[in-house]
Amino acid sequence: MVELELRHEREPHNDPTGRKVGVLTAVLAVALAIVTIASHRTHAGAILRKTTANDEWAHYQAARMKYHNLELGRNMVKIFGTGKDGAAEMLADNERQMQKYDHEAKELEEQANQADEQAEASEKRALRYDLGEGFLEIALVLSSLYFISKKTMFPTMGIIAGGAGVIIAITGLSL
Repeated sequence: MVELELRHEREPHNDPTGRKVGVLTAVLAVALAIVTIASHRTHAGAILRKTTANDEWAHYQAARMKYHNLELGRNMVKIFGTGKDGAAEMLADNERQMQKYDHEAKELEEQANQADEQAEASEKRALRYDLGEGFLEIALVLSSLYFISKKTMFPTMGIIAGGAGVIIAITGLSL
């Protein structure tokens, strides 16, 4: 029968730097989780805003089509039937409806442009969160390399990358 020998360290392992790096990686992991959630929520919000903008543009196009249909009807009446009964009433009704749809289309165009701007701002904010997330992931990996190499250069680089990631993510709040 094969014997297996398990080695145990008799004295407790004392690595104060390792403990500090462990806490650092935990803090970086929490920051990464927060920024990742913010990024995902912001992307979802941007998609909803873009969907709203698309709906507004579709509504705008419908109003413009109604306007052009009325314009066509007006032109047809002018060409083929201005002397017929009800033609004057139809022309007056068309003009009134055309003014309504023209005014409505202008409002809808403004709303659609605003929704597009909001979607674009959300995407810019999400990009900042994504960049911050990337730097925090790099920081976490760099800091973890201490446990393999026992070189303090890695957690130092992790602190720098983590700080950059947090700062970039915070700039997303201001957009």
